[in-house]
Amino acid sequence: MSVYHLSGEFMRSVAAALLFAFICIFAAPAIAQHDEVGVPIVKAPYHLPVFTNEYVTVLKIDIPPGRNTGYHTHTEDSVSVNIVPADMTNQNLGSSEVIRGERAQRGRTNYTAYSKGGPRTHKATNVGQTPFHNVSFIFRNRPGQFTPSARSNAPAYTQIMDNERVRGWRLLLEPGQSAPAISQTAPGIRIAVDGGELVESVPGFADRGWTLRSGEFYWQEPGVTRALRNIGTTRIEIVEFELK
Repeated sequence: MSVYHLSGEFMRSVAAALLFAFICIFAAPAIAQHDEVGVPIVKAPYHLPVFTNEYVTVLKIDIPPGRNTGYHTHTEDSVSVNIVPADMTNQNLGSSEVIRGERAQRGRTNYTAYSKGGPRTHKATNVGQTPFHNVSFIFRNRPGQFTPSARSNAPAYTQIMDNERVRGWRLLLEPGQSAPAISQTAPGIRIAVDGGELVESVPGFADRGWTLRSGEFYWQEPGVTRALRNIGTTRIEIVEFELK
């Protein structure tokens, strides 16, 4: 066998090996994306479960600039409240399209009925300069168990949401302003967008001072009548929800 023949065989072997290596390199990302699966939302990075009961699970979502959530799956109906404005992109699992949505404005609320539209697996990336801070709650109970209050006699409460799952209101109180008493008729949650110092007045009890901080939440049982007064020096913005 000639040296030329051996060299030719060797070169063909090297070329085949290089071709295989290039195929593996370029195919690896596609294979990895195809095989990647989403974790449940309560297990997603930067999604911290901070409270749960028979009705809801509350998540504190705090994504630093440049970070992403990894692929995670939404399956249950949920409500979200934005606390800190941020610029975010979203990418659905299996899609190469990266969508940049509207800037997540402070105080924006959103309800998503995953029970109707089906599960969604995606990842969100903070592409802005500020942390993305959001408080969300996921429903655990079936709808139709409660009748929330109307609050029609308390114009300080602006209704912002009303669907088959939940009714919600926004309350803005400047320093010295008060909100008249309302009677809560269904279990629910209060989320502070802009904190401050307020007093809660409940008939039959001494007034109770509160220091609210942005992003804090409070579970509220039904059957309570209460009025609120801003006794601090800054504007307070809260959103309250009652379940159905």
